[in-house]
Amino acid sequence: MKKIGVIGAGNMGSGIVQKTAQEGLSVVMVDVKPEFVENGLNNIRNTLKEAVERKILRPEQVDNIAGRIQGTTDMAATKECDLVIEAVFEDMEVKKELFAKLDEVCGPKTILATNTSSFSVDELARATGRADRFLGLHFFYHPAKNRLLEIIPGPMTSPETTAACKKFAQLTGKTDILVKDAPGFAVNRFFVPWLNEATRILEEGLADIPTIDKAAMDSLNIGMGPFKLMNVTGIPIAKHSCESLASSLGPFYAPSAKLKAQFESGDLWQLDGEADSTKLEVVANRLLAAVFYVATSLLEEGVTDMGDIDLGAKVGLRWRRGPFELMNRGGINNAFELVEGLLKGWPDLKMPDHLRSQQEKGEPWDIRLVKYSRDGDLGRVTIARPDAMNALNKIVVKQIDEAFQEAESDPQAKVIILEGAGKAFVAGADIGFFVKCIKNDRLDDNYDFTAYGQSVLNRIDESKKLVVAKMDGLALGGGLELALSADVIAATPKAVMGFPETGIGIYPGLGGTQRTSRHIGKELAKYLIFTGRIIPAEEALSMGLVDYVFAPEEIDAKIKALISEEKLVPNKGKKTEDLNPELRHIKELFADENIDAWLSNKYLESDDPLTARTAKIISSKAPIALRLANEIIDTGYEMPLSEGIKQELAHLNEIFSTADALTGLTSVGKARPTFGGR
Repeated sequence: MKKIGVIGAGNMGSGIVQKTAQEGLSVVMVDVKPEFVENGLNNIRNTLKEAVERKILRPEQVDNIAGRIQGTTDMAATKECDLVIEAVFEDMEVKKELFAKLDEVCGPKTILATNTSSFSVDELARATGRADRFLGLHFFYHPAKNRLLEIIPGPMTSPETTAACKKFAQLTGKTDILVKDAPGFAVNRFFVPWLNEATRILEEGLADIPTIDKAAMDSLNIGMGPFKLMNVTGIPIAKHSCESLASSLGPFYAPSAKLKAQFESGDLWQLDGEADSTKLEVVANRLLAAVFYVATSLLEEGVTDMGDIDLGAKVGLRWRRGPFELMNRGGINNAFELVEGLLKGWPDLKMPDHLRSQQEKGEPWDIRLVKYSRDGDLGRVTIARPDAMNALNKIVVKQIDEAFQEAESDPQAKVIILEGAGKAFVAGADIGFFVKCIKNDRLDDNYDFTAYGQSVLNRIDESKKLVVAKMDGLALGGGLELALSADVIAATPKAVMGFPETGIGIYPGLGGTQRTSRHIGKELAKYLIFTGRIIPAEEALSMGLVDYVFAPEEIDAKIKALISEEKLVPNKGKKTEDLNPELRHIKELFADENIDAWLSNKYLESDDPLTARTAKIISSKAPIALRLANEIIDTGYEMPLSEGIKQELAHLNEIFSTADALTGLTSVGKARPTFGGR
């Protein structure tokens, strides 16, 4: 995946081009007229200019991005592309004709993909002679900003093609969900009926537009209700989407008379007015009922799993919670009753068996946030919570444990890979849980969570199978601790890692004080934990914290090759003489005899710039957390690892009882905290 082609320079096509070029890949953008190509390039320039103004990108980055984009009317320019994505308007015959031409022009290894939101991937694939190298890649608006990508293999799509496009998603920073070739795929299948149900509520006179939009925003914690969304994205698109779904799925999905009339008028919805607070609950329930019915129908049809349905809602639609999380939150009985009420108006529809069965069990949905899969002789444990940067909470840790045990018991899995979906490996623990434990005087809950987390990481550490942490993105706090429990850490240059805990009033509690010191020595471990520095993969490699750094497009192949050659071995830290001069200097500075001076801020006026700069950083950290971290590192270093890790647990309630812990934890995402040492 080095060169990508995009056919169509409209809003979707140019957005796909921009995002692909931003992530370092070469792109050729093709359209039928020079002015269409130029319009697409102008769209990209304007969006990039906005990114510079908002300080998201630097001007030199924009120049590099533009240098990776070629605009042309010559379809032959896609000949050497690894992947060509069609992003033209929704006309089946136009798309078929285009793919027939691409089939002739492109090299035999080129993968062809459609960005259709409504047509059958299988039917389009049959217009080519490469159905095994054809699939759907459904991007969401705006594709340069929206991270969701639905990957839709057809019945003849090869596993290699699907894997290549998952790699494309990873390389371009997309959160992908794998979806069966079905009407509406996954997200539009429940999103479009949600829009349509809003127009039915209006048509029936149950509530007005301000009330419906307010009820929708409150129930999903979103910024725009269905009517404002249709005004922004286009009423014709909503009507067309309803008609497309209805043609395959029946009258429930057909556009309401109100929606058709609004489309024919050419006017936008009138949003003015005050919401009627007495009707908010009944309207919200009606909208949720439509979503719950469709979401459980998707599950019934095997279109995708509930975790990916929820992920699609949160990443693609920016809902705070997905349909299954919403059902769990409100209760399965309540969800069943809402759908039952909805279906009274649709006698031809039946209650989805999955929802009926779950209601009879009286249990919440088991939403899998950590998934086990096998890739040849590799067992992959994937943390799939990218909407929350794969943060660790009780559910995630439990599912890591379950997935890892599944990998260990799989006789065909010779090596276990730990990885995170999206742009993070694991960005740390769920801070909100810690805050609730402190405020509600439930420190024992925090203790139990940490003790269980330590036991899970210990099991990973002690596994008889080789365990590899594949780190691509953020690995902070508990994320770095999870990686350190593996035998080998293989990272990409995009990986960054560190222990920010002392800057938020606590210390690493999942083995970070112990495994880090055993990897790189006490001195460098104290340097990282005291300062909370977030370091890039190459620096981590230079000190022996990670074992390999591979390019993102090569990391999987490199890991597999080293495994097959039995050459994948841990770095096991660095001898002092092998460190670069700066790291040798840091190691000397953090020798035992200097630690008291660091903790008492005696180096703030040092003549050595590195020492003074480091002292200033440490002076802003929580003093009790620094003292305890130092004590735990020293005490545990002289013990077996299992005993050393218990030292972290022994002081847990002590650190979380401090005022500094509450100050630091509640400061996350806000201003830098000031600690009082209490």
